Amino acid sequence: MRRFLLVPLVLGAVGLWAFLDDQNGIRSWLELRSELARSGDRIAKRRAEVEALRSEAGALRKDPLAIEGAIREELGLAKPGEIVIRFVGEGGAGETPRLP
Repeated sequence: MRRFLLVPLVLGAVGLWAFLDDQNGIRSWLELRSELARSGDRIAKRRAEVEALRSEAGALRKDPLAIEGAIREELGLAKPGEIVIRFVGEGGAGETPRLP
């Protein structure tokens, strides 16, 4: 009879230890899973950025007007008679928006 009482007691102690152990326990595992999910989100954002940059690079290779627009945007130039309108992005003032 004591054996049957010892098994749940040992399992409970092991479970409690797994939950409370900061370096090897369940908490550590949950933190790692959370970090993995955040990393996956960052990877997805970076892939989207890379794809947008590839698209922009393709346009710059093929379209002279895209090259002119990129140069004027980078240097902050405008043609005579043009009105330049700057939009403030999520990053705040001073951020130069990228044109598609």
